[in-house]
Amino acid sequence: MTAAMIKEFRLPDLGEGLTESEIVSWKVGVGDTVSLNQIIAEVETAKAVVELPSPFAGVITALHEQPGTVVEVGKPIVSFEVKDDAGNQPGAAATAEAALPRREPNLVGYGAVVESTGRPVRRQRALVEPAAPVEPAPPVEAAETKTPLVEPAPLVEPVETVPVEIGSVESTGQDTSPAERPRSTPPVRKLAKDLGVDLEKVAGTGPGGLITRDDVRNFVGGGDLPAAAQGLAAQETAPQSVAAQGEREVRTPIKGVRKYTAAAMVSSAFTAPHVTEFLTVDVTPAMELLARLKESKPFAGHKLTPLTLVSKAVLIALRRNPGLNAKWDEANQEIVQFNYVNLGIAAATPRGLTVPNIKDADRLTLVDLSTALAELTDTARAGKTSPEDLSGGTISITNIGVFGIDAGTPILNPGEAAILAVGAVRKTPWEYQDQVALRQVMTLSLSFDHRLVDGEQGSRFLADVGALLADPGMAFAMA
Repeated sequence: MTAAMIKEFRLPDLGEGLTESEIVSWKVGVGDTVSLNQIIAEVETAKAVVELPSPFAGVITALHEQPGTVVEVGKPIVSFEVKDDAGNQPGAAATAEAALPRREPNLVGYGAVVESTGRPVRRQRALVEPAAPVEPAPPVEAAETKTPLVEPAPLVEPVETVPVEIGSVESTGQDTSPAERPRSTPPVRKLAKDLGVDLEKVAGTGPGGLITRDDVRNFVGGGDLPAAAQGLAAQETAPQSVAAQGEREVRTPIKGVRKYTAAAMVSSAFTAPHVTEFLTVDVTPAMELLARLKESKPFAGHKLTPLTLVSKAVLIALRRNPGLNAKWDEANQEIVQFNYVNLGIAAATPRGLTVPNIKDADRLTLVDLSTALAELTDTARAGKTSPEDLSGGTISITNIGVFGIDAGTPILNPGEAAILAVGAVRKTPWEYQDQVALRQVMTLSLSFDHRLVDGEQGSRFLADVGALLADPGMAFAMA
C-alpha cells in the first residue's frame, strides 16, 4: 500500500553562513506535479540570485512565502505531497521511516539547514516518547523496528517528514545541552559589537534560539547603551518607506547584493590600510597584438578585450611578486600565501556590484582565460552567479575603463591583498622614439593592503604589469 506524506522544504543556507534570502519568483504553483531537481524558485541571497531545485518528486501542496518576502534560513517555504513506496500502512508510515533512516537527495550547494532545535535533524525514533501525544498509534518496540538501543550518528536532513493526517508539525522541544555561547551569525555578532550589545543578555527568537538582527535591535530599545550606540541603533531600527508616485524622494530598502556589498566595503575600508599607486602606460603594442589575435585562427569565435590581456599580465606578474596573492588572517595572526590564483573580476549588475572569480586562473591558456572571462561576466549580469564562484578569490581586477574612467582608488575585496583598476584606453599625445606621437594610453590603479604588501612589492608588481602591456614580448622574460 502506498501512503502519501507531506514534506516541508526549509530555506537552506545557500553559502558562507548567509542568514536570509528573498523569494524572487516561484516557478511552480499549488497543485503542480514536480520532478526531482526541477527548478521550483529563484531566491536572491546577499550575493546572487540562485535557482532552487526541488529535493522531492511530488505535488506542491503549499507555498509558504510570497515573492518579495525576505525569509530566514530554516523557515519552511514550500510543502510537497510525496508517495511513500515502502508499502507501509498510512498510520505507521512516519514511524517506519523514522526507524529506518534514509538520506534524502543531496542538493549540492545547499549547505547545512538551520532546524528548530539548533541541532542536526534526527528523525523521530520509535523508542523516544514525544513530549505531547501526536497521534494515538501505540509506541513501537525496539525489537519490532530493529532499532539499536544506542543511537547512531544523526543524519543531516533537508526537511521534517510527517503523515498527511497530522499535517505540518514543528518541533517544540527545548535545548537542554550545557551552556554554550549564544547562537548567532557573523553579521549579527558584528551588529552587536557595533552597538555594544552583550549577546549573552539577548534572547534569540530565531530557529532553535538563534539570535537575529531584530533581536539585537529590539534589545537596544531599552536604552541601556551609550549615547553613540543609541544613535547607531536608531539608524538600524529606523523604518524604511517608499515614496508614492509624484513624491520628491524615492526610498529603496537596502537588501540583497547591495546590502552585502556595503557591509563588505565598509569592513574592508576600515580594517585594511589601503594604499593606491598609479601608472600610465603606452599600451599601443598590446592593442596591436589584440587586433592580430582576433584575426588568428586559434581565437576565432572567442571574445578578446583589453581586459583579457590585462588579466594575463596580472597572472604573469604574480609569479614574480607572489606577496600580492595573499591574505591577512587576523584570527590566527598569520599571513596566508596562496599558491594558486582565483582571479576576481568586479562586475556591475542590475542588483549591484559582485566580484565572482575564475578558479585556478593561473593554469589557463589565453584562449581558456578569454572564455572564462566571457562566461563569468555574462553569468554575473544575468544574476546567476553561484555562491561558490563569489567566494575564495585571491586577487581582483575592476575594469572602470568600460565606463570611460581613467583612474580610481578601488577598495579591496575582503580577504584579498590587492585589487587593480583598469582605466580606459585613450589616444593621447605621447613621447615615442624621441618624438610626440598619438599613442594608445591606459592608466592602471593598484590598491593594496599595506599590512601585507610593502611599497616596494606593490610598485614592482604594478611596474611588471605595465611592462607586459607596453611590450607583450616581455612575457618571455618573466615566464
